[in-house]
Amino acid sequence: MAKETEVKNTEINALGAKAAYNLANVTKTKPQYGALTPKWLTKFLEFKGLETGIFRVNKVVEGKTPLDVLCSQTKKSDIIPDGFVQYETEPREYVLNSISTIINVNTAIEDVYSAPYDQVQEQLGLAIESLRERQESQLINNDDYGLLKNIADSQRIQTRNGAPTPDDLDELISKVWKEPSFFLAHPRAIAAFERECTKRGVPPVVVNIAGGTFLTWRGIPIVPTDKLLVDGLKNPTSESGKTNILLIRTGEAKRGVIGLFQAGLKNEHSRGLSVRFRGIDDKGVASYLLSLYCSAAILADDAIAVLEDVEVGEYYDYD
Repeated sequence: MAKETEVKNTEINALGAKAAYNLANVTKTKPQYGALTPKWLTKFLEFKGLETGIFRVNKVVEGKTPLDVLCSQTKKSDIIPDGFVQYETEPREYVLNSISTIINVNTAIEDVYSAPYDQVQEQLGLAIESLRERQESQLINNDDYGLLKNIADSQRIQTRNGAPTPDDLDELISKVWKEPSFFLAHPRAIAAFERECTKRGVPPVVVNIAGGTFLTWRGIPIVPTDKLLVDGLKNPTSESGKTNILLIRTGEAKRGVIGLFQAGLKNEHSRGLSVRFRGIDDKGVASYLLSLYCSAAILADDAIAVLEDVEVGEYYDYD
């Protein structure tokens, strides 16, 4: 005679998770914006504040030496050379560009939903980060003052075989040999350089600077940025692609590359950035105007050089 199968009730006689969830406090994050980057370029670059939004770069007319001099233990002549140092008569002037946006916040939302995070501050914070991202892109790619557009022809070199090799970076150093400050490259280009170093058995040294960890070559940090585009893209999906690598000397005292910003702005939030409250309309919407003023200047041709047509898709099989 078959025994009847005993069916056990596995249901828990207790409050369920779905109902309990309604009584629980939820620990939450601030808004997470995946497109934000560390923006290392604006941290490594020296900036100069302007009084009127205009910066004039006065240069001496280039020659072998700025002035003839007499240098001899035994004078071959009693005549000491005289003359003057000639300046350019039409020096270049840089006018600050503005990057602006308007943020609107419903005051009813602000009143009711501002704990634990202030809705206005979160909106402004993300907007400011977006402006800073655009600033870094403009410093590199702007058609007027962008670094890539203003590098002298004599400071442009090509890779030997496509992929960025230690020899290529050494060639860049020969172009910016007067106190070079940092390389600048897309993360894909840095990875390609690492592969070339691994292939040759010369792994780059790693250093910690300004709160970040960077590869170095010949003691010069290699700073990443996704604003040096690969085939015109920040995040290319193809395995191959071409980009550029820069070597920069920064600082006005070193006749290098400097960033420019407007100093002493009204409603200044941070360097070159103002945040102005525009008022509340009849629908209860508060409005804020954010304006960022920036530019860049290359004080001497040999302050920057570029390695062009860098291939990022070379890979190797290691035995």
